[in-house]
Amino acid sequence: MTETKSSADQDATPPGEDGSKPGADISFPYDRMTVEQFRRRFPRARWSDARKAWFVPGRTASRRIGRWLAEIEAEADAHADAKGRDAFAFDPIDSPYLELGKAGFRIRTPYSKTVVDELHEVPFSRWDGDLRIWHVPFRSYEELRRRWPDIEAAARRNEPEERRRRAEERKGTELDLRNKRRSAERKRHRYPLQSDDLPPIGRPVATIYGIVVFTDISGELVDPDVVGDFYPGVAEDHVWGYWRVPTLEELVRTWPAKTLPVENAEWWLPTIEELRPARRTARSREARRYAKTP
Repeated sequence: MTETKSSADQDATPPGEDGSKPGADISFPYDRMTVEQFRRRFPRARWSDARKAWFVPGRTASRRIGRWLAEIEAEADAHADAKGRDAFAFDPIDSPYLELGKAGFRIRTPYSKTVVDELHEVPFSRWDGDLRIWHVPFRSYEELRRRWPDIEAAARRNEPEERRRRAEERKGTELDLRNKRRSAERKRHRYPLQSDDLPPIGRPVATIYGIVVFTDISGELVDPDVVGDFYPGVAEDHVWGYWRVPTLEELVRTWPAKTLPVENAEWWLPTIEELRPARRTARSREARRYAKTP
């Protein structure tokens, strides 16, 4: 639904229409019930063929229309919540990670990036940092139900006992040693860059590590024999760049790229699809840091 104010200076309004009277226009997709509600609420409203909208006369028309739209939206939300509640009663989710609340569902799981990503895609979901739970309203049940198998599987994989069991199974294997070497390399906060294609210093850019801020280009040549397993395609003309994690303020100020990176790029300007999760992560990281500050 859209609303526009009507005034005397609307040149497109033909003579005989309501362009010279105080009031406001409102348009919405045709629905018999909605039109009947609208006509009962605004009996003086008239349809304008020229503007393809309803004209509501009066100096307070815009404010009255706004209140009516808010009421319609609240009714739609209540109907959607009732529908979601009925769907849950008919086909419930039986899981130790989900509790039923007065206004919807409360979800508490071990931390998992998969869980976070899935719940971010559920409409109207929100994270409660104080209670450490996710809230999902009844109206979003169908989408939650569709994503629940992936959410629950990821939560079970990240239970402390399950993680310890997998770690014991991996201990001493080639995969375990490789992961430890990769983790040690990551902690060095360095990244190989082509000497003729260096990123800007102090500005968030995207890499295979995610979005980082390069702080220094050392000029030290990379030895492909030592780090080739971690950085496929690295050559002898690469130099080390040193990076840090960007702040939330830096990510918010970063203007997203409108084009995708070229194939096999080592760094590129981040797109909005890359910036959104990075901003959420940075916001959570800073909130945890503030919570620890006495």
